[in-house]
Amino acid sequence: MAPPRNVVKIAIQMRDAIPQLIQLDQAKPLAAVLKEVCDAWSLTHSERYALQFADGHRRYITENDLEAEQLLGGLQSDSREGRREALRRLVPLASDMTFAREVISRNGLQRLGTIIEDGDDLGEVLALSLRAFSELMEHGVVSWETLSIPFVRKVVCYVNMNLMDASVPPLALGLLESVTLSSPALGQLVKSEVPLDRLLVHLQVMNQQLQTKAMALLTALLQGASPVERKHMLDYLWQRNLRQFIYKNIIHSAAPMGDEMAHHLYVLQALMLGLLEPRMRTPLDPYSQEQREQLQVLRQAAFEVEGESSGAGLSADRRRSLCAREFRKLGFSNSNPAQDLERVPPGLLALDNMLYFSRNAPSAYSRFVLENSSREDKHECPFARGSIQLTVLLCELLRVGEPCSETAQDFSPMFFGQDQSFHELFCVGIQLLNKTWKEMRATQEDFDKVMQVVREQLARTLALKPTSLELFRTKVNALSYGEVLRLRQTERLHQEGTLAPPILELREKLKPELMGLIRQQRLLRLCEGTLFRKISSRRRQDKLWFCCLSPNHKLLQYGDMEEGASPPTLESLPEQLPVADMRALLTGKDCPHVREKGSGKQNKDLYELAFSISYDRGEEEAYLNFIAPSKREFYLWTDGLSALLGSPMGSEQTRLDLEQLLTMETKLRLLELENVPIPERPPPVPPPPTNFNFCYDCSIAEP
Repeated sequence: MAPPRNVVKIAIQMRDAIPQLIQLDQAKPLAAVLKEVCDAWSLTHSERYALQFADGHRRYITENDLEAEQLLGGLQSDSREGRREALRRLVPLASDMTFAREVISRNGLQRLGTIIEDGDDLGEVLALSLRAFSELMEHGVVSWETLSIPFVRKVVCYVNMNLMDASVPPLALGLLESVTLSSPALGQLVKSEVPLDRLLVHLQVMNQQLQTKAMALLTALLQGASPVERKHMLDYLWQRNLRQFIYKNIIHSAAPMGDEMAHHLYVLQALMLGLLEPRMRTPLDPYSQEQREQLQVLRQAAFEVEGESSGAGLSADRRRSLCAREFRKLGFSNSNPAQDLERVPPGLLALDNMLYFSRNAPSAYSRFVLENSSREDKHECPFARGSIQLTVLLCELLRVGEPCSETAQDFSPMFFGQDQSFHELFCVGIQLLNKTWKEMRATQEDFDKVMQVVREQLARTLALKPTSLELFRTKVNALSYGEVLRLRQTERLHQEGTLAPPILELREKLKPELMGLIRQQRLLRLCEGTLFRKISSRRRQDKLWFCCLSPNHKLLQYGDMEEGASPPTLESLPEQLPVADMRALLTGKDCPHVREKGSGKQNKDLYELAFSISYDRGEEEAYLNFIAPSKREFYLWTDGLSALLGSPMGSEQTRLDLEQLLTMETKLRLLELENVPIPERPPPVPPPPTNFNFCYDCSIAEP
């Protein structure tokens, strides 16, 4: 007959006694079980004994036990060795809640506190006492606020002293961290008694445990300080090169960083960014003379020559009208920019970012504003509106003003590698916004779509945790709009399960056929021909020429034509270039017609659209030079010419087209597997109705 479920067999052993194998009835009171065990060994006073697990953490299963009384008696021993032995036994047991309650109820904390305050032994006894005291306090049975001021000051002394035993300072720092986080009053005492310079000394010791505990106390003191005090403390620490030390000796240390240090660096980063919250929550005051002057500085930095020279000698009304127009050019939605900055967040933080960008990257700032001022109204990227929204975006991504998580470890190393890291990140972000705006060929109606892409670019790059701002800049600029689309497509395919091995194998088999289809489309586009503009040395673009591929793909035919003329016939094009004579395709700065030009913004646009064909003309090499009318035409022509030369078509457009065709063809094949009939020809489009006078009679019931 099987025993009841609540009865289990366990072995019990005791020093100098024969072990017992008993059937333990878990429904029976523990005191009764102890009585039976003690009776078997002829022991009296069973209430003074306890059961303890023999392996693992060796936790006790009762409250009243002889072990606690014996250990606490050892703490009062006149022999230093006796106290040391008792502490060695106490430390591993102090993490057990039941045992801790028993020790605390027998005034164990007071006895440990006496050893710590006396400080007779600054070596192992003190270290063991601090460790046992902290372990017992962590159970929350006794509040940290009950600790006496003399006791806290004595622990502070162990932090400020140069002790021979390296194990004491980390334990003292850890205890003070708990005090600071748990008791505001005692935290202020710790703040006043532990100099920041002393914590810096501990941080600079190449001892990972000591560094971690010093950083823990530092972040605890910063969290307990008022916003004004916190700013002063961080400013002082930064003046003492704490940021550089963290970056070089902790983040880039040869030893792997522990989870606890990662958490404290996350907290420190959150506190650094939290200093921005007051500016983020404060709207612009239209009556503040200082803030009005800052807006004028922003305007003058962009339109200094145009605004100041043209505004000289004008009436007050004319000058106000001119300023309002220039603020519009800056991208403010209102002629009075104060109305744009009344929104919180980002409040004055957006103005701070714009001013920082204009002062620290003046050429990039002027280029951004003037470049967009020269575009058509609907295509200009609004600097001010973009800056305001980008500031909001960065605050959300970096959780500015949010309370610190108690477990998070996701700090960004680059924030410790750069002064003014938030403003510097904004400078990268605002230039990224302009770049993405151009890649998307956006208009004002597309503003929200562009910001969504910029958010994704920044979020993906921040998730990579780049170790420096320059590395961040490189990675985020490499994440173009086309790359974002590719990543979205890949993630969508993952979600749909279309990246399973059989599907991948099918896609690989389909690629040659689809690449042939793309090649055919590119050559057909070349046969249709394109109208190109000629760019002279003085940048005039008034001359046009037409180029196309012959139907048999043997010749490139081209010639000049007039503005507004209809596309020429092949017979009317006077010049021919045999495909057999073509040697290579050049793009960008390698092209001879843009190689000698400067590095200005307009020339950069030329580089992106320029391509040339080198060919043999007698014994010398000649070039047929092109400036594509658009990026799409650039991709189509360079792909087509590469196909003629037998080179791979590696453009961004080819990759996107191939991915789209692969996705469509794969889905069609999967539908075939499900026996879904797919017609050979698309269904006819029904003709539009001729009579639009109709109504629906709701009174007629459906059958």
